[in-house]
Amino acid sequence: MRPPNRSGSPRVAQRVPVSRQSVLPARWKVVAAAGALLIAIVWALWPSPYAKVRNLDSSGASIIAFGDSLTAGYGAAPGEDYPSRLSALIAQPVVNAGVSGDTTEGALARLDADVLARNPRVVLIGLGGNDFLRGMAISSTESNLRTIVRRIQGAGAMVVILGFRFPSLSANYEKMYKGVARDERCLFVPNVLAGILTDPKLKSDEIHPNARGYALMAERIAGPCRKLLRKADAAQRH
Repeated sequence: MRPPNRSGSPRVAQRVPVSRQSVLPARWKVVAAAGALLIAIVWALWPSPYAKVRNLDSSGASIIAFGDSLTAGYGAAPGEDYPSRLSALIAQPVVNAGVSGDTTEGALARLDADVLARNPRVVLIGLGGNDFLRGMAISSTESNLRTIVRRIQGAGAMVVILGFRFPSLSANYEKMYKGVARDERCLFVPNVLAGILTDPKLKSDEIHPNARGYALMAERIAGPCRKLLRKADAAQRH
């Protein structure tokens, strides 16, 4: 028996109220755990941009860079163009099918000989700069680009679209590239010239990179290409 208190009456045990501060951390832990689980489930089920690419199980053999002077490597020595640098980064041959001065219309005219005849597996498209410089309507550029993409996909190859931003007040080129890539199920690499044409150390003239600029382009393209090829290799195995 507990000793009496000073008044002589027995001590009465008092209930100590549970502090809200001791309950809240436990509740937050449950909420945080549930949130983490939900994020993990969504992440696992949400298709990656690589899984959405058409012809992921392509049986083609060649990786082809198809474009204009930015692909051909104008302003740099042979072997310093972005396709050559890309080839070294992904440890696979990359065919340079770039032609300086080419428009989307000109590229469409040579598509059969320069791309489709080479058994393509992946085609990287970098076009539209000369359309912009010559004042062609962006609607015409988009129409030609979609035709090029569909013909390449019709041959069983995957397509990667390179996005560019041109200083136009009336046309959003990067939005156009992104829209084509989304609609036609291509991989999209945005704004590959970011910071290059505003840095004299990275360009050979007002509109072309130099060797260092092309190397930076290749680095930006290499990561997405590696992931696409890994996804494609897995699709072939299944």
